[in-house]
Amino acid sequence: MQKISKVLKQDWLILSLILLGFVLGAYFYPSLPDKVPTHWNASGEVNGYGSKLFGAFGLPGISLGTYLMYLLLPYIDPKRKNYADFKSTYQFLKYLIIIFFLGLEVMTLLIASGVIVNKPIFIQLMISLLFILIGNVMGRFKHNYFVGVRTPWTLANEEVWRKTHRLAAPLWVLGGIINILLAFMGTNYTGIGFIVIIAVISIVPIGYSYIAYRQIVE
Repeated sequence: MQKISKVLKQDWLILSLILLGFVLGAYFYPSLPDKVPTHWNASGEVNGYGSKLFGAFGLPGISLGTYLMYLLLPYIDPKRKNYADFKSTYQFLKYLIIIFFLGLEVMTLLIASGVIVNKPIFIQLMISLLFILIGNVMGRFKHNYFVGVRTPWTLANEEVWRKTHRLAAPLWVLGGIINILLAFMGTNYTGIGFIVIIAVISIVPIGYSYIAYRQIVE
């Protein structure tokens, strides 16, 4: 495993994006109302608000915490040696999550400050793209305890892990594409559709991992 100091140097752009989040929060803070949108429902509509302080710096703080978690996982995972086999994919995930949080922060700040009007389609498109991009690399995840479809059966057998992720990857991509289509069909379809998509891309891989384990091991 690489030393943390070396990883930090390699992640200078990621750290710059996190810092940008705090800078944007400080810039928009004076123009924010006392209540800032902090949560959206399955239809992409605001259904939760937070304080002005959290609205400005909450997401950058979460982004920083998430990065630190991703930084430490390869050092505490019992399967730590496998991270070297999907190093580029793991790096891609770090970028993807941090950019997602930054995009969500920018949208939140613009809505809260009145620059743009909240539209449910914004959130839905962002989440859909996240599904597609994660699904596109999911098949490359190597056996580990923190990233991927972690069930008792995938963790117990590397072949089950491999087969499960090869199944889950296109499901996530397809789920993201369908969610984009639902976004343009209107709010009458987005809520229940999103819930169904989440259920399918979550439950199907779990069930398949059990079946694959029974076929391979027993």
